[in-house]
Amino acid sequence: MPPELDLTRVSSPLPGEILSVSALARSVRDLLEHRYPLLWVAGEISNCVRAKSGHLYFSLKDESAQVRCVMFRNRGQYLDWEPREGLRVEVRALVTLYEARGDFQLNVEAMRRAGQGALFEAFVKLRDKLDKEGLFDAAHKTPLPRYPRRIGVVTSPQAAALRDVLTTLARRNPSVPVIVYPAQVQGEAAAQQLTAAITAAAKRNECDVLILCRGGGSIEDLWAFNDEGLARAIHACPIPVVTGIGHETDFTIAEFVADRRAATPTAAAELAAPARADLLAELRRLRQSLQRQMQFALDTRAQRVDTLAGRLQSPADRLAASAARLDAACVRLSAALALCTRNAQWRLAQAAHRLAAAMPNLDALRHKIAQLDTALRRAASRRLTARAEEIARLSLGLDHLNPAAVLERGYAIARKPDGSVVRTSAGLRPGDPLELTFARGATTVRVEKPL
Repeated sequence: MPPELDLTRVSSPLPGEILSVSALARSVRDLLEHRYPLLWVAGEISNCVRAKSGHLYFSLKDESAQVRCVMFRNRGQYLDWEPREGLRVEVRALVTLYEARGDFQLNVEAMRRAGQGALFEAFVKLRDKLDKEGLFDAAHKTPLPRYPRRIGVVTSPQAAALRDVLTTLARRNPSVPVIVYPAQVQGEAAAQQLTAAITAAAKRNECDVLILCRGGGSIEDLWAFNDEGLARAIHACPIPVVTGIGHETDFTIAEFVADRRAATPTAAAELAAPARADLLAELRRLRQSLQRQMQFALDTRAQRVDTLAGRLQSPADRLAASAARLDAACVRLSAALALCTRNAQWRLAQAAHRLAAAMPNLDALRHKIAQLDTALRRAASRRLTARAEEIARLSLGLDHLNPAAVLERGYAIARKPDGSVVRTSAGLRPGDPLELTFARGATTVRVEKPL
């Protein structure tokens, strides 16, 4: 059953509202797209036309009805088969309305031949089961060896994929031997043979990497690679496994379990075997790098040897040189000591002479100091008396000039906002703010009309 319609997500016309055709078509389209999500529809193709743009237009019908369908080029390019008239198919589509013509249609996202639904459901069921068990986890993936010494190929000896793989390996690195583990890649016994080949390769342990490959085909042709036993054998294989099964759009269970997946058998061979030219280039680069490092190390060691050789002396020569330096140091020390002694004696004699000449008469100095102290005290007393009288006189004069005294008589000082005192009304304008200072406190006024 389709999900219930969420009416809050679809706008409905108001009672009595008149809609345009485009508004009605848009409303119906929204209703359809919200009512029916992506779903699978089965039917028979008719009126199938592929436009120059690459889009595919057709009708899907059964015994009682038909519906127009479109599959745009970006979706149809992944089909590995060509839809044609009368073919029964199953499409995964979005139910919508083509507003330009008012046509009810299906926008097809994917298409498969009818009858593959059961296989696909089995594929999805097994995929989900193995995924829950952790067989697809990246932690279980083994990195491919960079320089494999031997490569194994699991496929049919008659398969074209084997020729592609061998040709690619011979072109990229002919020195690496290849071991083929034969197995059927299609049919009822294919899954068992592929599983046995993987198990045998793991037991023999003679390869560094395994390539599991097959050419393209339908889901039935590739069904052997969706076997659970094969998937578990790949997961248990200690040798890294690279898959190259079908085309780029084909996916199988074996590819999910494998350590690396390639789009084609040729691409799998390119992943497994490093190109010989690349290896030779890497080898040349490493050789040049090693030569440069060796030459640098040799030059550094040679320079160090030269330095040490220049510093190398015999013990007798070193003792003689040290003794000569010690004798010279003793002579210089004796001469310096004698010079310092003479200089110190001369400075001491000079200081004694100056001290004797500068010795004062202490009694006369004490009498002079007493006289000066008495005179200083008398002069200080007279000066303090005179300054007190002058301060009293100036204080009396300041009381007469103190603005606060004027303010006490009811006057006020007017200042502009910048702090300047207003002395005349000539520069005042109506609305100018003024600050009035009184004897106690201040206030702000505005000029109404200068006089």
